[in-house]
Amino acid sequence: MICPRCGNKNDDCAKFCIKCGASLAGTDQFLIVTTPMVSGYKITKIFGIVTGLTPRTRGFLGQFVGSIESLVGGEVTAFSSEMEKARWEAIDRAKARAIALGANALIGLDVETTGIGQSNIVLFSATGTAVVIEPEN
Repeated sequence: MICPRCGNKNDDCAKFCIKCGASLAGTDQFLIVTTPMVSGYKITKIFGIVTGLTPRTRGFLGQFVGSIESLVGGEVTAFSSEMEKARWEAIDRAKARAIALGANALIGLDVETTGIGQSNIVLFSATGTAVVIEPEN
């Protein structure tokens, strides 16, 4: 089974991705798209806007390693994996809120980041519209 989050190939009987930890159960039951419509589907109910937030910071060691990597140039790998996890956590939180409302899809998904003050905290925000969609006939 291919993980919908990271694309890793897992055993067919796996319930969670061995690379990123995402749930592999029911991956085809909930759709998340960045577009306002889903081709081949009609929106039958709109619940409204849902948001998932997660603030993140790196500890002293992570900031130290990141500082050294920034001297060399290129990707700052000390932050890459943590930022990817935070992005998916925000999306998962928005998805959970949509499911709690009764939605089977999240459309118009937008993920943004912002720094909070001088504290080295990055806030990830995932916002979309919770809807029920059905295949068009």
